[in-house]
Amino acid sequence: MTSADPVAAQRAPLQPLLDDAVIALRAPTQVWSGRDGDLGAAAIDGIYHGDVRHVREIATTCADSRIEWISLSTHGASRVVFAGLLRGLDEEWAADPKVRILRDRTVDGRRVGEEWRLRNGRNVAVATRLESRIVPEFASLHDVKAGGSTPGAYRIEVRGDVAVVEAGAQRFVLTAPGARVREEGGAIVVTWRLEAAARGEARGSWSLQLHDETLVVEPASRPAPWDASEVIRGVAGRHPRLARWLETALGDLDALRLALPGHPEDEFYAAGAPWFFTLFGRDSIWAARLMLPLDAAIAASTLRVLARLQGDVDDADTAQEPGKILHELRSSTLEIPGENVSLPPLYYGSVDSTPLWVCLLHDAWRAGMPEDEVRPLIPALRRALTWLIEYGDSDGDGFIDYIDRTGRGLANQGWKDSGDSIQWRDGRLAEGPIALCEVQAYAYEAALGGAELLERFGDGDAAPAELRRWAADLRARFAAAFWVETPEGRYPAVALDRHKRPVDTLTSNIGHLIGTGILNPDEERHVAELLLGESMASGFGIRTMSTGAAGYWPLSYHGGSVWTHDTAIAVHGMVRAGLVEQANRVVDGMLDAAEGFVYRVPELHSGDPRSETDVPTPYPAACRPQAWSAAAAVTALTAVRARA
Repeated sequence: MTSADPVAAQRAPLQPLLDDAVIALRAPTQVWSGRDGDLGAAAIDGIYHGDVRHVREIATTCADSRIEWISLSTHGASRVVFAGLLRGLDEEWAADPKVRILRDRTVDGRRVGEEWRLRNGRNVAVATRLESRIVPEFASLHDVKAGGSTPGAYRIEVRGDVAVVEAGAQRFVLTAPGARVREEGGAIVVTWRLEAAARGEARGSWSLQLHDETLVVEPASRPAPWDASEVIRGVAGRHPRLARWLETALGDLDALRLALPGHPEDEFYAAGAPWFFTLFGRDSIWAARLMLPLDAAIAASTLRVLARLQGDVDDADTAQEPGKILHELRSSTLEIPGENVSLPPLYYGSVDSTPLWVCLLHDAWRAGMPEDEVRPLIPALRRALTWLIEYGDSDGDGFIDYIDRTGRGLANQGWKDSGDSIQWRDGRLAEGPIALCEVQAYAYEAALGGAELLERFGDGDAAPAELRRWAADLRARFAAAFWVETPEGRYPAVALDRHKRPVDTLTSNIGHLIGTGILNPDEERHVAELLLGESMASGFGIRTMSTGAAGYWPLSYHGGSVWTHDTAIAVHGMVRAGLVEQANRVVDGMLDAAEGFVYRVPELHSGDPRSETDVPTPYPAACRPQAWSAAAAVTALTAVRARA
């Protein structure tokens, strides 16, 4: 058999697109569907629990009418209501539709439920049969992301109105009170006979209870610690768009909270949906850090979670080193097809998680983290600072750098971790070890913050003075080595390469330097103005790479797109540096982007300029919601408050 499209037949599988899909979530469970609520038409569709897609398809039909879907309404992150018409049950020649169907979907950390409501506006009773066909799958989330999926073997057992579906370590239990439940061709079929009285309503429902013995995370067990309504009321009058963004963002952050088994009291933010419902060092730290103005508690618990998993051996396979903070935690090895990447379940390939952990500890303490919670983390602080000084510099040049020692790990280990993210201005890729500019800034800030913490909580040793000397030397080395001059101006290089040459592309990475202290005030102001210039500011946020670079492309993952958290980090620094006017100019663009995405800002979007489009162009495979994109709304709030 030959394909009608030989090019398509040879093409590698493609990652699913997400921008038009509907999601309801409460980590670690999520449901992706079409706008009618059915599952299966799009590659991403399904019910996921942890890293497994338990259900691939759900199709619902009415025996006596086509369901004509006319609307959907989201109620926070975890509930979606789909509304349709049943005109086959309506009065003949009726001008106004009087028979409606509502599909009310709710998700919590271990459960998915749907309630169907048949609403009758007629003066006579109506009756019909509603049927949902549910197809299990038990495919790996990693395979779905790679563009395909292989169903796992499963067994269905029906007991009255309950069906139990088992697939080794995973299973789910479907309950449909009062319905007929049967197994048919590897699917579960649920049938209700609904009769709605004149101007009345009839209901049917089902729920899935999801189980996975391999899960390394668990749902948050407590309500969110912040009062979102109070925050929103405080800005709604003068800043209605910011209020709407905050409402959506805080709801998403609530739904993204997770804990590790055995420690339900210590929550952290999952990085994002659909691919990253787990603990990430960098992502969880930055989300907690940007949220500090509203909640210091999750910063404290994130610090404890990461400290428990802090590295204690030197192991190239996991990129672990003593004192190092992890990159990500998974239940199984993560294979990235086509890139020769194989990441073990506990992977430490992040150059910035460790200094950022120290920065978060210092900031959380300053934001009100109780001293009796800070003190137990001082041994982990000492280990992190030791890693910074003794392990972070792999080649002895005085800068914190990274290189993958196995050939199977991440080639780039800063936040821009795609393989082509660190480029010269002419498009060539930089060779490692690579010392990123922002990592030096994090390290400088961490050394000074660590010194202050040790003075308050330490044993009166010489470590604070030594840390301050180390930081001063790093700052001087940075000033001597990183600045470049190109046709786009004078600015810090994105990185130093293996030959200690400054990689000369103008990138958003320099925004992370502002407010850390590694630049002087004049340099901070200069960098801020560069980021506000035409080549870097899209009008919806700061581009990851300048339009003047040969590698620029507006839909490049790290080479021209806009990441809202990246923009927010620059704003965070501008506010700290007293550049409030510049910060609010950036926030204006962030609010335009938020409005364009109906206030659920994705992981990233295109770097297309505002002059070419009235709304931001989606990066169609971007995660949403994403924790640090949601937390960017709080940074915008901080900037607006600073201007008031």
